[in-house]
Amino acid sequence: MIPPRPYLTASLPGIGGTIKESCDDFLVEEIPAYQPCGSGDHAYLIVEKRGITTLEAIRRIARHLNVAERAIGYAGMKDAAGVTRQTISVEHVKPEAAEGVELDGLKIVSATRHTNKLKLGHLKGNRFRIVVRDIAPHAGEVVPAVLEILQQRGVPNYFGYQRYGSQGNSHLIGAAMLRHDWQGATDRLMGEPEAVRDEQWRAGIEAYQRGDLAGALELFPRHCRSEREVLQRLAARPDGFERAFAVIHPRLKKLYLSALQSWLFDQVVEHRIQQIDALLPGDLAWKHVNGACFLVEDADTEAERTRTFEISATGPIFGCKMKQPAGKPLEIEQQILDNEQIRPADFDMGGGLRMEGERRPLRIPLEAPSFRIEGDRLELEFSLVKGSYATALLREITKNF
Repeated sequence: MIPPRPYLTASLPGIGGTIKESCDDFLVEEIPAYQPCGSGDHAYLIVEKRGITTLEAIRRIARHLNVAERAIGYAGMKDAAGVTRQTISVEHVKPEAAEGVELDGLKIVSATRHTNKLKLGHLKGNRFRIVVRDIAPHAGEVVPAVLEILQQRGVPNYFGYQRYGSQGNSHLIGAAMLRHDWQGATDRLMGEPEAVRDEQWRAGIEAYQRGDLAGALELFPRHCRSEREVLQRLAARPDGFERAFAVIHPRLKKLYLSALQSWLFDQVVEHRIQQIDALLPGDLAWKHVNGACFLVEDADTEAERTRTFEISATGPIFGCKMKQPAGKPLEIEQQILDNEQIRPADFDMGGGLRMEGERRPLRIPLEAPSFRIEGDRLELEFSLVKGSYATALLREITKNF
């Protein structure tokens, strides 16, 4: 279990509460980077989905419209929890053939022509409306105080637990991969018994840990497709961990490496949480207007731009080509890599598994927050830039995770 990261608002108590008791308690709406122009070969569909992922929504729409999934573009991934409104693009489909379509778990709200396919990142951010239930009586004093601090200093740009998989161990698989520790990667893939609730699944993990590969294969649930494929190869050759792990789809392997990058970045945010709105000499500063970075030589000179949220310090999405800072920021980042026994060059694993890396701001602006409290129920609205997570804000208010 990953311990909670420190809070920027640690001086204020949490309000507790529960989130996502129903789909309607968690609403997300994409803020588009641009509007469709009304002409072109692509239909831009605003899709409202409930309880299904973006990829599942795309599968259902592709099947209904009789198009290949690769002909559909999207700007951002949304998970299954809650109600989300997002835009997807479909090539060579008439808008009138899609508008108003309702399928299991989704409906197409509108359809307009445009000239290009949507690609990942083609959005400004997301607008959230979230309900927190069973909150503490002191919420009326705490919520506005937390929001004021976050508006002034920024929201810590943690990735958080949602990046580490259902068992919270995806980053550990990625770390073992970088070390070429294939048995370690396989052990982490199979997981720990206490991390799952299903009794049969738990028994399957325990069988694997005892070395009973045939028993584990029989017990692992059918939806654990990767685990079962690895077990099948191991059963044929128990010492062939590298060969067995190779059966995992490259897309999943990249997810494990991405989870590791997120884990390492979150450690940098944790290390600098109390000075998250300050720059150090040697920082690579992020320009919020366009995402460009520059090396900070004199932090005092840049203090006003930092205060007005024009720029912020960045942290590493480690990779084999990531630009490095200097001075104290470099020392912090290098120490984190050393602790994990990883070098930047390790992120170029070959075979399509090359993670080049990039920089990411340590904080993000909180835009247009508002809230309403009725009894033990908080309704919270706010916007965040793309690539950031609502949990980064919610955890500061609830102190639950």
